[in-house]
Amino acid sequence: MLRLGIVGLGRGAVLTAPALAAHPRIEIVAGCDPGADARAGFAAQMKARSYADLETLLCDPEIDAVYIASPHESHAAHTVAAARAGKHVLVEKPMAVTLANAARMAEAARAAGTVLMVGPSHGYDAPVALAADLIADGTAGAAHMIHAFAYTDFLYRPRRPAELLRAEGGGVVLSQGSHQVDVVRRLAGSRVKTVRAWVGDWDAARRADGAFTALLTFENGAAAGLVYSGYARYDSDARAGWAGELGMPKTPGTQARTRAALAAGNEGAAKTARGFAAGAEAVRAPYHERLGSVIACCANADLELTPEGVVVHGDAGPELRMAPLPPVRRYGVADAFARAVLDGERPLFDGAWGLETLAVLHALLKSAVEGRDISPADLIDAERSMP
Repeated sequence: MLRLGIVGLGRGAVLTAPALAAHPRIEIVAGCDPGADARAGFAAQMKARSYADLETLLCDPEIDAVYIASPHESHAAHTVAAARAGKHVLVEKPMAVTLANAARMAEAARAAGTVLMVGPSHGYDAPVALAADLIADGTAGAAHMIHAFAYTDFLYRPRRPAELLRAEGGGVVLSQGSHQVDVVRRLAGSRVKTVRAWVGDWDAARRADGAFTALLTFENGAAAGLVYSGYARYDSDARAGWAGELGMPKTPGTQARTRAALAAGNEGAAKTARGFAAGAEAVRAPYHERLGSVIACCANADLELTPEGVVVHGDAGPELRMAPLPPVRRYGVADAFARAVLDGERPLFDGAWGLETLAVLHALLKSAVEGRDISPADLIDAERSMP
């Protein structure tokens, strides 16, 4: 058994803990959070110990690994501390806020001989995995052009102030761009060569990186176009039969209701209510998790990712390939982490992967400011050359 502690009992933990608890090789032993209500909700639901601080949790001898779901700006410090305590780490995306901190995290895990896995992100979604398999086995052939776009209400959901600040890992580029970059990197099967991008910030009452569009080229010659808006009016789930991001049916008008709830005030209480303070539920969703629309144009067919699986658009017409639903959403993430720690399998989204995805996001931000192509590899090399 992999005995697990959870660091941070907010929204990320609420969504992922049920999958970890459902896995037969994982036991949730404890959690920590500075909020008393979050700790009480976690302890009651998970039947596990709760601590007010990370240091106490890391001193628990019954914990082998930790899932770090603390705020983005805390990922690096918490991951390094866990590695030094000999704990394996599953850390939420984005891996870190800065490339320097991501490199520190990877080095700490290497020095300690512990597993560092980044996620969950939509790069783990079953339709993405199925599409990657169809590319790899030759059914679709190599991906040449990938289109990914999503229009959500991200900016108007309850947020801490730091979640809107780029310097703290806030805004849609670092928070949501991680998903899209992981998806297109997995499908392209190659490192990103260049990034050319634009970032939008146009709500004076809600200042943040609220939208972006980017063109990624890959070392193998493929290209990907990314579009994301968190400004909450058009909802791209309309194109998927109103299957929501978490795999649950949704009704039209969700975006407007999100805006209205924010305008009603008491954002702090609404934010708390999204965490373990209000409890979590293991939900078997009728659809797969997904983010917006993804289409990959490949050598032999075009692949359309859907809430049910992948539509293969071949010469003879479209064919839906179903992706089996997991017993609980995000189960694949829990299974990958268990296999990495217990069986020694190298996770796809390891520390090196997380660093490269973060470098793509920083290249996106830098390109938007400087108006030119940016190489993510150059940013990583520049960071490594710093004294």
